[in-house]
Amino acid sequence: MSQIVKPSTLPGFMELLPQEQILFNEMMDKIRKNFENHGFLPINTPNIEKSEVLLAKGGGETEKQIYRFQKGDTDMSLRFDLTVPLARYTVEHFNELSFPFRRYHIGKVYRGEKAQKGRFREFYQCDIDTIGNEKLDISNDAEFPVVIYHTFKDLGFDNFTIKLNNRKILNGFFASLDIDDLTSVLRAVDKFDKIGRENVIKELVENGVSQEVAEKILDFIAIEGSNEEIFAQLHDLKIENPVFNEGLEELETVISYIKDYDIPEANYQVDLKIARGLDYYTATVYETLLNDYPKLGSVCSGGRYENLASYYTDKKLPGVGLSIGLSRLFYQLNEAKIIKAEKKSLIDLIVIPMDGFLEEGIKLISKLRNKGVKCIVYTEEAKLKKKFKYADSLDIPYTIVLGEDEVKSGKYTLKNMKTGDQDLFELDQIVEKINKL
Repeated sequence: MSQIVKPSTLPGFMELLPQEQILFNEMMDKIRKNFENHGFLPINTPNIEKSEVLLAKGGGETEKQIYRFQKGDTDMSLRFDLTVPLARYTVEHFNELSFPFRRYHIGKVYRGEKAQKGRFREFYQCDIDTIGNEKLDISNDAEFPVVIYHTFKDLGFDNFTIKLNNRKILNGFFASLDIDDLTSVLRAVDKFDKIGRENVIKELVENGVSQEVAEKILDFIAIEGSNEEIFAQLHDLKIENPVFNEGLEELETVISYIKDYDIPEANYQVDLKIARGLDYYTATVYETLLNDYPKLGSVCSGGRYENLASYYTDKKLPGVGLSIGLSRLFYQLNEAKIIKAEKKSLIDLIVIPMDGFLEEGIKLISKLRNKGVKCIVYTEEAKLKKKFKYADSLDIPYTIVLGEDEVKSGKYTLKNMKTGDQDLFELDQIVEKINKL
């Protein structure tokens, strides 16, 4: 006798019951709809890429976390984000694309990091990017907060803030203080909300910044007020650094364009603490916070980068983009009971045939489906009570019991499973009533 293997999933891989999967899919569909409404075109790249493509920029953390394997003579890996495949895709199809190239991609990515609550090894990302050929106007940066705004409104949130900054403002300010190691300073600043002022100062000092300069940095990123007040304070500093002033001008321009898109000012805010620790971003950066749930951290982030595909082409391809980590967001919202999976099925009606009337039941649901009604027929032999219990367990709104009288008359008793009310209807009346749901 063969040994039975106990079924289980690997750690770090999310698997949902149908009720939760319905809610997950609804969230994904709302995100996709918003991406498409704003003119982003779909692409879908393979989950597996050549390792030399994915690791073109060298090892580091990526090489440690990547799922890599050999098949024959081919060295391949599972993609760890959607940005590197975008870079490869854009270069490979360069002559077939129209620039600026506006794309969205919703797909699974894989990272072999330590599995922990809310951190997955396989997860969905929802990305949009606009890629330019040699140049990309700053007005494109303003559209991404607009997409974020409409997407999170559609997801059911009102109280959220899209925080914006420009890396050039930070870089220029740090340069005016004669700081050489900008990367370590940016990474320390990016931790402000997590570790607080004193710990950031401590980290800066450990990285060779003097106590006095560290204090100036923390005073700088603490500048706050309305967007106009922050800009006024930045101008008042009279910093004579071309990078700083270029970043300030760009950020003011982006904010001005966001106003033109008629987005409520309550939903976007300049925040000089936003640095995005990655070396990747070069100018505008974004992070989005749900104000009622600050412990969730950023639920959507991104920014502008100077050159998408420098490892694959000599062409300069600047871009701007953002990403929603859908699996992590869904998990966090579900755990915090901010969202609730309520739908147990996707149909509005079940036909319950009496004994010997299954064939007529199939004919009836075929007619109903052709008229746009989402319905099924109960196929198994069972007592009527069990059939109704099945409908109840899936929260199916309506039932029709089908027997000889219904077949002969062409009229059917439609029962509302929530209220218990039932009435006799002809087929077209049922279609009209159900399609109004």
